Amino acid sequence: MDAIKRYFGFEEAGTDLRTEILAGITTFLTMAYIIFVNPAILGDAGMPKESVFVATCLVAAIASIILGLYANYPIALAPGMGLNAYFAYTVVKGMGFTWQAALGAVFISGCLFFIVTLLRVREAIINGIPHSIRASITTGIGLFLALISLKNAGIVTGNPATLVTLGNLHDPHTILAIIGFFAIVTLDVLRVRGAILIGIVGVTVLSFFFGGNAFHGVFSAPPSIAPTFLQLDVRAALSTGVLNVILVFFLVELFDATGTLMGVANRAGLLVHGKMHRLNRALLADSTAILAGSVLGTSSTTAYIESASGVQAGGRTGVTALTVAVLFLACLFVAPLAGVVPGYATAPALLYVSCLMMREIAALDWEDATEAVPAVLTALTMPFTYSIADGVAFGFISYGALKLLTGRVRGVKPIVWIIAAVFLFRFFYLKA
Repeated sequence: MDAIKRYFGFEEAGTDLRTEILAGITTFLTMAYIIFVNPAILGDAGMPKESVFVATCLVAAIASIILGLYANYPIALAPGMGLNAYFAYTVVKGMGFTWQAALGAVFISGCLFFIVTLLRVREAIINGIPHSIRASITTGIGLFLALISLKNAGIVTGNPATLVTLGNLHDPHTILAIIGFFAIVTLDVLRVRGAILIGIVGVTVLSFFFGGNAFHGVFSAPPSIAPTFLQLDVRAALSTGVLNVILVFFLVELFDATGTLMGVANRAGLLVHGKMHRLNRALLADSTAILAGSVLGTSSTTAYIESASGVQAGGRTGVTALTVAVLFLACLFVAPLAGVVPGYATAPALLYVSCLMMREIAALDWEDATEAVPAVLTALTMPFTYSIADGVAFGFISYGALKLLTGRVRGVKPIVWIIAAVFLFRFFYLKA
C-alpha cells in the first residue's frame, strides 16, 4: 500500500485510495454509455456489434491503464463520440469505403499522432490552427450527431420535397426516445451520477413492455473478438480517396485529446503555470490507444470529458483511471444486455451529448467576420453534407480565402495554408 501511495503521489495530491476508487466509479458511471452507443453506431457501418462491444471494453480498459500508470492522471479514455459517427456515417456509408479500410485509416492517423507527439511538434500544430476553427469542429460534430440521433429516434425523417421533415410522433419507439431524452437531461441537471447510462437502461427496460423488444439475459462469457481483430486494411487506407479521411481523423484526435486533457487537468488543479507537466505522456498513451483500438476493431480512442465528474468526486491520480479500466473489463460479461439496447434507446444519449458539444460556438469572436464566418460554415456544412470531412475542408478553405481577400494574411499560420491546400487538392483533383 505504501508503494502505491508513493508511486501515484497520494500525499502530494492530497488524496487517498478510497477517494480515488470512488472517483473512478463516478467517472465510469458517466461514460459507461459508450459500451452501448459505440456498437450501435459502428454496427450501422456493417461491423459485428458483439465484437465491437468487446473491442470497446478492451480498448477503454487498456487505454485507461496506460494513462493511469504512465501519465498518472485521473482521466479515462474510450472510443470517442463524433469520431465513431464520422467513421460509420461519412467514411463507410457516405464515401463507400469498407470498415476494414476505415480501421486502416484510424491506424495511420494514430501513427501520425504518435510521431508528432514523440517529436514534440504537437504544440506547433495546435498553436498554428485558429481557435475559431477548433471550436467550430466540435460544434459541427455536435450538429452532425444531433441529426443522426434525431433520425434514429424517428423524430426526423427523409422527405423528397424538403429533404427532411418531422417523423411520426405517435410511434412508440419515438415516444420512448423523447421520454429518455428528458429523463437524461433532468437527471444530469439534478447531478445524478450516471444520468446518461440510467436513461439508456431505462428506455431499454420500457422497450420490453412497449417497444416489442425481447430479453436475452444479462450475463454471459464475452463474445468472440475474432471478426474485428486484426481486420484493418492499411493498404486500402493508403489509397488516394482516403487521404483526406486520415487528415480529419488526425486533426480531430489532436484537438479532442489535447483539449479534454487540459480541461480536466485544470479542473483537478493539476496545471502548473497553465501547463500539464506530463501532457506528452498522456498524449502518447492516447495515441497508443488509437493504434490498439484499430487493431482490436473500433474507431479512434480519446480522452473523455466525463472524467471531470471523477475529478469532482476527488480523483487526483492515475488510480482513478485504473478503477475505470477494471470496471470496463467487468463489462465484458454483460454482452447480452448490450445486445438488446435498441437504437432509439441510445439516440437520447447522442442528442444530449450533441447539445453539450455545441456550447463551443459561444467562444467565437462574432465581431470579426473572417473568424466567425469560416467557423459557422464548418459547423453547418457537417450535418448538411452529412460529412465531417467536408465541414472541416470548407472551414479551412474559407478561412484562408477570407484572410487573403481582406489583406490579413500575416496573422495566418503556415499550417492553415497547408491544410487548406490539401483540401483544395482533394476537391478539384480527387473528386473531379
